[in-house]
Amino acid sequence: MSIYRTLSRIGARFANRHTLFKHGFNLSPMYRRTTARVTSITPDLCEATVRLPLSWRNRNYVGSIFGGSLYAAVDPIYMIQLIYVLGEDYVVWDKAAEIRFKAPAREDVYADFRFTSKEVEEIRAAADANGEVVLDKEVVLMDRARERTFCEVTKTLYVATKAHYREKLSRRAAREG
Repeated sequence: MSIYRTLSRIGARFANRHTLFKHGFNLSPMYRRTTARVTSITPDLCEATVRLPLSWRNRNYVGSIFGGSLYAAVDPIYMIQLIYVLGEDYVVWDKAAEIRFKAPAREDVYADFRFTSKEVEEIRAAADANGEVVLDKEVVLMDRARERTFCEVTKTLYVATKAHYREKLSRRAAREG
C-alpha cells in the first residue's frame, strides 16, 4: 500500500473525504512540484477544479506555461477521483493519455473535472458485467473565464472489479511462473 493511501486512511478519521482529497493533493510533494493546486472539490468527489498559475517555475523559453506542467497538473486527478468515487471494490489505473495543444498559456490555467452520477453508474455496471472496462475522459485547460482553450487532455482509464483484477494477476503469474 502506498504512503498516500495509508495517510488517506489515517486522515479519514479526522476529516471528510473531499477535504482530504483537496489538501492531500495540495500538500503532496509529487503534486506540489506541478505548481498546480486543487481549488475546489464537491463533497461527493464528482467535481473538482484545478488552477495552474503561470510562474517562473513553469514558464518555458517563450514565456508560456511548459507543456509538461500543463499535463502534470491534470494527470492524476481523474484516476484518484474515480478511486474515491467508486470505492474499495474497484481497481482504477491510468492506461494512456493524449494532449492536444491549442494556444500558448500565458496566464493562469483552470481545469474542471466532472463525473456525472449516470457516468459513475455506467462505469460500475460495465465493470460488474465484464470484470473490467476501459474509458476515455477529457479535460480542457482554459482561462479563468472558461472562454479560451489552451489544451485538451484525454485520459484513458482502466477500471476493474477487485475480484476480476486479482484473478487476472493470478493468471499472469501462472503463465510467467
